[in-house]
Amino acid sequence: MTRSLNNKLITLAGRLLVVAILLFVMLPTIVVFISSFSSTAVLFFPPKGWSLRWFERAVNYDDFRHGFYSGLIVTAWASSLAVIIGATLAIAIERYSFACKQVLEGVLLSPLFIPHFTIGLGLLMLVSQLNLGRGYPLVIFCHIVLVLPFVLRSVYVSLKNLEQRIELAAASLGASPLRVIWTITVPLILPGLFGGWLFAAILSFNEFTASLFITTQATQTLPVAMYNYVREFADPTLAALSVIYIAVTAMMLIIANKFLGLGKILNIETRQ
Repeated sequence: MTRSLNNKLITLAGRLLVVAILLFVMLPTIVVFISSFSSTAVLFFPPKGWSLRWFERAVNYDDFRHGFYSGLIVTAWASSLAVIIGATLAIAIERYSFACKQVLEGVLLSPLFIPHFTIGLGLLMLVSQLNLGRGYPLVIFCHIVLVLPFVLRSVYVSLKNLEQRIELAAASLGASPLRVIWTITVPLILPGLFGGWLFAAILSFNEFTASLFITTQATQTLPVAMYNYVREFADPTLAALSVIYIAVTAMMLIIANKFLGLGKILNIETRQ
């Protein structure tokens, strides 16, 4: 009896600890969410009144709209090119042996531990020395470098879960290595490719640190536009925009999980 009671108390304590941790992690988001509905022109918590006017301003503010469209352009190109490049390199590294293979993999994964501001500053110095313009190609290239490791990891997982005997069977029947890749490997790792694209798109659209160094007024993405806004204004507009940001990102992940399943997307479902 005492043992059963102790187990229940331990279980209850564990659940309360998890709830406390979640509340601690979510506390800033909760504060921003509540503040976004404030009726005052200055951020104040808790709000003295309630209003939706800051959501209207967030949607209609010209710099935010331009940043949103610029972000879509950069995200579409960067995530799509990153999937093509990442899948090609991942298949080459995973399936073939060649000189400096580990060095190449280390370089490709280096953005995971190199601070993003270092990459952005380095690219800024490079284009300045070469007298190159800071247009969309530079921003897209920077985002490809930053999201490529996540695409590689997604494709790696898919390749690890792929039954390699299918590829060997196709090769034994006379298919060339290129045909095996296009007709067998790529179709079977499509969930991983889509998962890599999805996470690359989310990361690219939310990228700020490196983008701050390489964007201009014409190419600034939404996070950079938000940073420039907060330097001049202190109203709840950014809180409202942050809520929209979180809602859209969460909706994308929920839809992907609902119709495809994140386990299926990443090809990591438990095998029976």
